[in-house]
Amino acid sequence: MKEFTSIEEILDFAIREEQAAVDFYLILAAQSKNHQTKKVFLEYAGEEMRHKSYLMKVKEEGSFVMSGETVRDLKIAEYLVDVKPSANMNYQDALILAMKKEKAAFRMYSALAAKADDPSLKALFLNLAMEESKHKLSFELEYDDYILKEN
Repeated sequence: MKEFTSIEEILDFAIREEQAAVDFYLILAAQSKNHQTKKVFLEYAGEEMRHKSYLMKVKEEGSFVMSGETVRDLKIAEYLVDVKPSANMNYQDALILAMKKEKAAFRMYSALAAKADDPSLKALFLNLAMEESKHKLSFELEYDDYILKEN
C-alpha cells in the first residue's frame, strides 16, 4: 500500500477509491441485462457515492461521528471463486463479484486504520471498514436467499 505523508493524502486516496467503487457499480449496472441485478448495482453505486460525500465532508470539516455498530459476517465470499464482469453476467455471478469487491474495500480500510497514527483518523477508517462489511453482508444475505436456497 502507498505510503502517505498527510491526513489529506489519505483522505484523497479514500475519496478516489470510493469514486472507483461508484464507477465500478455503474459499469456493472450498465452492462447488466437483468433488471434486478441492475437495480442492486445502482443502489450500491449510490451507497458508495454517499461514502465519498462523507469523506469529502470529513476532509472539509476535519471531524466525524463514529458508529458503535458491529456487523455479522457470513463468510460466503471466502468460499466462492472469482468472477470477471461481463455484459451477460447472471445474478449469481454479479453477487459474487460484488461480495469480493466489498471484501477488498473492507481490507483496504482496515489496513488504512492500522497505519493511521491519529486516533480520529483510525476511527474514521474503522467506521468505513464497517460500512463496507455491511455491504458485503447484504450481498451475502442476498446470495443466501436467492442462490443457495434455490439450489
